[in-house]
Amino acid sequence: MEEGVKTCFKNTGFCNFTWGSNAAEVDVKDGKILRIRPLRFDKAYERADLNPWRIEARGTVFEPKMCSLLPPYTYAYKKRVYSPNRILYPLKRVDWDPRGDRHPETRGTSKFERISWDEATDLIAAELLRIREEYGPYAVLVQGDGHGETKVVHGPHGCQTKLLELMGGYTLQARNPDSWEGWYWGSKHAWGFEALGQSPQNNLWLDVAEYTDLILFWGSDPETTSWGWSGLMASRTCYWFEELGIKSVYICPDLNYAAAIHADKWIPVLPGTDAALQLALAYVWLDEGLYDQEYVRTHTVGFDEFAAYVRGDEDGEPKSPAWAAPKCGVPEYTIKALAREWAKMPTAIARGNGGGMARSSYSHEPARLEVCLLAMQAVGAPGRCQLKMGEWNGDKFPGPRPAVDPNLSAAGRGWHFSVPPQFVPKTLVPEALTLPEGEQLTWYGTTLFPWPKEDQFVEHHFPITSEEGGGPIHMVWTDSPCWTTCWNNGNALMEALRDPRIETVVAQHIWMENDCLMADIILPINTKFEERDIGNDVFSGQFASVLYEDQCIEPLGESKSDWEAVGEVAKKLGLYDAYVEGKSLDEWMEYAFATSGVQELVSYDELREKGYYPVPTREGWWADTPRGMRAFYEDPENNPLDTPSGKIEFVSENLKTVFPDDEERPPLPHWIPFGKTQQESLLHERARAYPFLLVSNHPRWRLHAELDDVTWFREIDTCKVVGPDGYRYEPVWINPVDAERLGIAHGDVVALSNERGVVLGGAYVTPRIMPGALYQDHGARLDPIELGVVDRGGANNLICPSSVISEHCAGEVTSSFLVTIGKADLETLRSEHPEAFERPYDKDAGLLIDAWMTEGEM
Repeated sequence: MEEGVKTCFKNTGFCNFTWGSNAAEVDVKDGKILRIRPLRFDKAYERADLNPWRIEARGTVFEPKMCSLLPPYTYAYKKRVYSPNRILYPLKRVDWDPRGDRHPETRGTSKFERISWDEATDLIAAELLRIREEYGPYAVLVQGDGHGETKVVHGPHGCQTKLLELMGGYTLQARNPDSWEGWYWGSKHAWGFEALGQSPQNNLWLDVAEYTDLILFWGSDPETTSWGWSGLMASRTCYWFEELGIKSVYICPDLNYAAAIHADKWIPVLPGTDAALQLALAYVWLDEGLYDQEYVRTHTVGFDEFAAYVRGDEDGEPKSPAWAAPKCGVPEYTIKALAREWAKMPTAIARGNGGGMARSSYSHEPARLEVCLLAMQAVGAPGRCQLKMGEWNGDKFPGPRPAVDPNLSAAGRGWHFSVPPQFVPKTLVPEALTLPEGEQLTWYGTTLFPWPKEDQFVEHHFPITSEEGGGPIHMVWTDSPCWTTCWNNGNALMEALRDPRIETVVAQHIWMENDCLMADIILPINTKFEERDIGNDVFSGQFASVLYEDQCIEPLGESKSDWEAVGEVAKKLGLYDAYVEGKSLDEWMEYAFATSGVQELVSYDELREKGYYPVPTREGWWADTPRGMRAFYEDPENNPLDTPSGKIEFVSENLKTVFPDDEERPPLPHWIPFGKTQQESLLHERARAYPFLLVSNHPRWRLHAELDDVTWFREIDTCKVVGPDGYRYEPVWINPVDAERLGIAHGDVVALSNERGVVLGGAYVTPRIMPGALYQDHGARLDPIELGVVDRGGANNLICPSSVISEHCAGEVTSSFLVTIGKADLETLRSEHPEAFERPYDKDAGLLIDAWMTEGEM
């Protein structure tokens, strides 16, 4: 190492909530980050100390590397630290006067001025006291649930809840399961498996290696979606599957990045139509006797009713390949070939979180139908399973397990899974903010993903009664300001935040982006590289580890951590000692270690000295638990599932009891192209005006709304398309057949639109998206030309549906929705909105914070 270089250890994942990943070494010189590189596990420890695992199968050997497998996000992160979009000082909206006119109607358009921490915290403390006095504590809405860096003591996402609890309470924005919507609202009612509805993963790498011959990557992209949580280990496993001779078939509307590398076969399916394809597969198996009838008899309930529906007895429509082909876009012969191939060999379905199927209209139906198909092929038998391709730890980890899963949550100062008396699902926040006086919102379930399936049958209301202290919201405090670009119909939220009833909006964030534009006061937050903390890596799939995360660089500007920022407000309220619970940073760090489970394996002094500790692999890992669902497969009576029957339920007994007449989530899973809640289907009349289905995946070159200003990524043509005006637009993939018909050429600036608004993008003409579908990643940075009407940045969540998954399921629909596309009229937009086109902009980094500041402030 060169002279004068200091090396720090950091987890660089975006898992949030004290569960880290992507452990890295950060080299610093003269107070500046030089480089970020993989953590070398054997830097301070011998290889034998780690008890490295080893899987031998079919003449191959799979074992961990002696360094972490970092994604591009990690290497580029130093660019994010030094982004010209950093918020370095507290800010106040220029025309927001808490003692006069607050001008809520100009949120998102008016600019900001620099103020001091003392002034900012005085304002926030005074507003908290005033709001509580005038309206009660529940008048403050906390948005504190992700996305963001993974920290522990300095953790974001809810530090303010600890302060507000001391003041008497708050209203919680209850986060929905977003990336797992279909499983949460659907699969749990078919086979249980709390908390997410995905099957246990124990030792499935070993099982797949020994027995599986075919893997269906259904809406899964392990070369992209896994990066922020599990690095490149998912990529390694895909290459290993190829080496094993396992056939890979990708079923998705787009030839995604993993499919382009690994697929033996790509089967394009129209967005949101997976249920039609699934039912047609079941039809072939029923028609040709290609399913495990004994397993169905002994391990499931409700199959006869399911079979009758598939054959058409219920509605007179047999769900044959001929029926499904025009609905899902998959040829009849391909459906039959897939059904026969699947039935003749041990087959697994590989799942990556965030695929369009899980976040589309009625996503609980294809999620349940997947369980039905797996059951028909004896799920749990050798090589037959549902395999997770990332976010691995505990019973969600299919690889060799560590001796201990390092758990630092006892010292996590950010969000915690508790529900105050008044809360509202994240998907319903715009409605809650603008609810007419005297009315109530009604929904079922808290919608928080750790809550059990039975919670989905509990009716809730907002606001709670005045006798219970309830009432409308008048203040919003967010430390996760990406609602507009990551949840359902961001335009609706922006409109709601301009309502005069919302008197104060406080945001705390690292960068000037997205919901920050709607704030009245903004507190500058620093990155994890500017903080000292304790961390871990539990998701990356090789060795779990604990990290002593030393401070790499001094905080930029006047930035503080989320924990410290809220602490400054607590000081003004006389609540600081109670807020920090009598512990200093060092005491919290040591407490985290002492309660982690690793304290029996290594001392805290050794951790501080060496900077990290890789947890050895568990002895006898290959036999410590049954593989996946093997115990259920071998003996269902003595290993029942968490369903009323203890078996896989083709007809959900819970749904049949509680919601027997629900036409949108019936007890038996159905093909539901549209209904009273959602009409995002090419079979609906709306498709005449909006004839394309938009796929909005988790992004390749961002993680949700993060990293959109990284210069190294923005020069990649699949990250941004350079328009004729020099602006870098978010790519919109369009098939050449559709592009030619519409007169759209590669590089044209196009407009995606529906009745909810217009989002611009750069045309990327490619056969990697099927005809009839368009593809634009979600999470692009907000750049409103006309707020709530036209966005230049490509934030397509602005125009996804407001309505939730279905009548009784308050989840999001952020993919597979109807739009139309055409060339954008930039000249007209420029003439009508010259100020939007004159904002300070850097083609390498994108929008600059200067665009939102009064002249000379930064």
